[in-house]
Amino acid sequence: MKTQFQFKQNLLSVALAATTCLAGIMPGAANASNNLSFRMLPSSATCLAKAYGYVTISSLGTVENMHVEVYGLPPKTDFDLFVIQVPGKPFGLSWYQGDIETDEHGRGVADFTGRFNIETFIVAPGSDVAPTVHGTGPFPDAATNPPTGPVHTFHLGLWFNSPSDAVKAGCPGTLTPFNGDHKAGVQVLNTHQYPKDNGPLRWLHP
Repeated sequence: MKTQFQFKQNLLSVALAATTCLAGIMPGAANASNNLSFRMLPSSATCLAKAYGYVTISSLGTVENMHVEVYGLPPKTDFDLFVIQVPGKPFGLSWYQGDIETDEHGRGVADFTGRFNIETFIVAPGSDVAPTVHGTGPFPDAATNPPTGPVHTFHLGLWFNSPSDAVKAGCPGTLTPFNGDHKAGVQVLNTHQYPKDNGPLRWLHP
């Protein structure tokens, strides 16, 4: 016959299991309201399928710190991190956040400071002239911006910095615009485990 203490322990175990399960569905659900943790998963089942990333976002008051760790990637290789509208193609509006370089073990670590919460968005009330720093190549800069209402960007994506590095890793050599000079390789990690309109950054409130 179970004692009252054993019964309470069983109830606690069930509650903890439910909380862990819920945290896997809703990032940050088991964390404090000003912190958030979630994974990045392989973009493709055939390109570095065992790679993954782990992201922790912490509130600093007026901004957030985003700590990113990636594993299982090619060693000594450069990658580019973007905050994006949707995790996969066509990606939607995207913001170049920064670079991550892996070490000899294929692990990379980086920290970024900015706004990474439910208020993260891009807006263009009207169209006007835009700088054309990279005016040539397959992805030249636009000379004007398209007007758009506020568009929230709640997903993350990580791209190879060069198509040649992607090919060396057994991935497609497709050229994409996802680096500083618009000559990046394919995407390798993203947050596609969350719905397109409900990416992980949506769960953090300022």
